[in-house]
Amino acid sequence: MEQFLKELPNLAKEKYDESKKYFAKLKKRTPKNLDLVMQDLHDEEFEKTDCLTCGNCCKTTSPIFTEKDIERISKHLKMKVVNFISQYLERDSDDFYVLKTAPCSFLDLKDNTCFIYNVRPKACSEYPHTNRRKFIQITNLTLKNTEICPATYNIVEALKKKLPVK
Repeated sequence: MEQFLKELPNLAKEKYDESKKYFAKLKKRTPKNLDLVMQDLHDEEFEKTDCLTCGNCCKTTSPIFTEKDIERISKHLKMKVVNFISQYLERDSDDFYVLKTAPCSFLDLKDNTCFIYNVRPKACSEYPHTNRRKFIQITNLTLKNTEICPATYNIVEALKKKLPVK
């Protein structure tokens, strides 16, 4: 896994143009069964992928924290919302709340577990979003995630084989 993680950004960059063209064609003629195909590919990939052996998403990027996430996590940590925000979060260029630091403040680097797993942000629980309904709407995000998440890279490559476009 470590070797694949080192190679992943370059592999994803090599496939970027091909994948971008693929998604553009897919958007023009989106198959009715795309979400079902994605769900199957997602399930197949995560039967053989253990996120705890990787944790790259938690080490390199920040999820967006919604107001509900902030309230839930603050309560769990027995902190006031304002204190939680000032200690852990900042606004990004799109005015979303994101973590101030990477790796994630709540990641245990020894075993890639999360201190707030049961109350983690919605964006974390849904990551890498490859089983999301209306998948076609998040292909740009998916392209970015191929550089971070080995499972996403594998799912996109499998999708290209399963649903070739002309």
